[in-house]
Amino acid sequence: MGGNDQQAYDRGTSLFSPDGRIYQVEYAREAVSRGAPSVGVRTTEGVVFVAMSRASSTLMEAESIEKLHKLDDHVGTASAGHVADARQLIDLARRQSQGNRLRYGEPVGVETLTKFVTDHIQENTQRGGTRPYGAALLIGGIDEGRPRLFAADPSGTPNEWKATVIGGGRKDIQGHLEEAWTDDLSLSEGIELALAALAAHDDEFEPADVAVATITEADGYRTVPVEEVEDAFAAAGLDIEPEDESDEDGESDADSE
Repeated sequence: MGGNDQQAYDRGTSLFSPDGRIYQVEYAREAVSRGAPSVGVRTTEGVVFVAMSRASSTLMEAESIEKLHKLDDHVGTASAGHVADARQLIDLARRQSQGNRLRYGEPVGVETLTKFVTDHIQENTQRGGTRPYGAALLIGGIDEGRPRLFAADPSGTPNEWKATVIGGGRKDIQGHLEEAWTDDLSLSEGIELALAALAAHDDEFEPADVAVATITEADGYRTVPVEEVEDAFAAAGLDIEPEDESDEDGESDADSE
């Protein structure tokens, strides 16, 4: 009977275990931790998002991997975990942003939008017949001229951060952010910090393997082109793998051995 009781707590989305845990929420957090990491950094000029978006196969189109999303002109999000779950939350946030503009004629507040999304996430932890979202979001933007950055996890808890990471490698990445973040970071320094933090967990990635976006009061949401990412790589002291060099006769070194 004890084993059956344990399985009931294990399966039930809305059941607390005797020690006060909801196992399905913890499993959802584990799903997020197995995803590719996404980093958010708040700077003096705006918010920086850097997400690992490396293709799992050489046959996959890298452009089809979406980790960073524009929610409105002044706010964006980065995701980690199950992509399909994240897309549902992103669509919800976009509808709320558009509805706020239509209803009140002004952009939605970053904190207001975050709490709307996390309220929806939390509902799935207390209703039967559903499961928690297996995704986490970073939501950042400009709120009355001030950069703000929030994180939302599968429990529906909203927390505001100066810099944070969701997804895999959290211990190493968050540790680097805590050591290196300062309150006078420029936007470019924020990008370099996020790249260096990712490298603290995985130093074998290239500029094409990451997606970078910034949100500022002047430019709004902006996707950073790969050429600028390469410059940030160099500024952060990260090595970019050189392309294979060919011999004069056109054969590579490997072919000539």
